[in-house]
Amino acid sequence: MRSILPLTALLMLSPATAWAESVATAPIAGTRLEISARGEVKRVPDIATISAGVMTQAADARTAMSDNAARMARVIAALRKAGVAERDLSTAQISLSPQYRYADNQPPVITGYQASNSVSVRFRDIAKSGTILDALVSQGANQINGPQLSIDKPEAALDEARIAAIGNARQRADLYAKASGLTVRRIVAISENFSDYAPPPAPPMMMRAMSADAMAKTEVLPGEQAVGVTVNVTFELG
Repeated sequence: MRSILPLTALLMLSPATAWAESVATAPIAGTRLEISARGEVKRVPDIATISAGVMTQAADARTAMSDNAARMARVIAALRKAGVAERDLSTAQISLSPQYRYADNQPPVITGYQASNSVSVRFRDIAKSGTILDALVSQGANQINGPQLSIDKPEAALDEARIAAIGNARQRADLYAKASGLTVRRIVAISENFSDYAPPPAPPMMMRAMSADAMAKTEVLPGEQAVGVTVNVTFELG
């Protein structure tokens, strides 16, 4: 009786452990093959994010900030009038800094102040973003950076890339197995190494105020972006 009780108590106290052991993956009996494979799909970006702002200078800090705020108000009003939603507008940066004059063997002298205010704008219709940027310049914007092109919802593309990655891993496993005189018995384990979709950094795009007739139309081209996933797959060959 004493030899039975400990086993009974163990099964009652830790059923999860006993179950886990009963369904554990059988050890590899043949040759182990580990492959790292990448799957990639292409998508056309549908979001353009651009920073637009105003930089002003004045003899005193208060005037610099006041002038900047007035010009920035016109820029934001133009964005709203163009149909940019409030959720796609966010303040990116506000700064005020003194401007100095430097001379040899003399302490720097403040000559004025420079104020800067910029807003991050997300365009959901990339084709219209260039026209809106031109309108911003006419309203006083003198600093524009971007665009940063991205995919609004990359999840479906990432899933396609995962399927492609597994297919590539299996194709390579078949190649190794055939070269070795073996066959692929099964997949033992799969892990995702990383998914490498990330919008590229926004390149600088500086614009200056010009008359509507003199300034050429700005065009933003979306192109294509790669959405990729890398997986690690362990096969059993036999």
